[in-house]
Amino acid sequence: MFTAPHIHAMVIHFPIALLLAGFLFELLSLLSKSHFVKKASFCLLLLGAIGAIVAYVSGSYAGDGMTDGILQEPLEIHEEAATITLWLAIITALIRASMYFFNYQRTWLKWSTFLLFLVLVASVARTGYLGGELVFKHGAGI
Repeated sequence: MFTAPHIHAMVIHFPIALLLAGFLFELLSLLSKSHFVKKASFCLLLLGAIGAIVAYVSGSYAGDGMTDGILQEPLEIHEEAATITLWLAIITALIRASMYFFNYQRTWLKWSTFLLFLVLVASVARTGYLGGELVFKHGAGI
């Protein structure tokens, strides 16, 4: 039988991989000016943002029974980091989607969204680290 922590553990790795790969493709697109790489970065960002929503919801259910005792503080810190990551993913994806659909390609906006994507990737790394600590240091969900 699958429990909420099991489902969260299965789901969470997809947005992590998609967003990190999307950022690498974004970096490559800045260096190579390839339209394929730019579109791949955009698609990976969108899929990663959708995956982040699913991961956030599954994480909310996974943390429902772990709000007391020693897990309370690290769980709250992880949840705060996940909320920040979720909003960064949504905002970055919405800005990039607007740029794509309205064909608005200003240099300052490209670099601004690149920096926002970089902040998103850093936030993903921090959230993942805190989630790993919950499992491996505190034994959450085991």
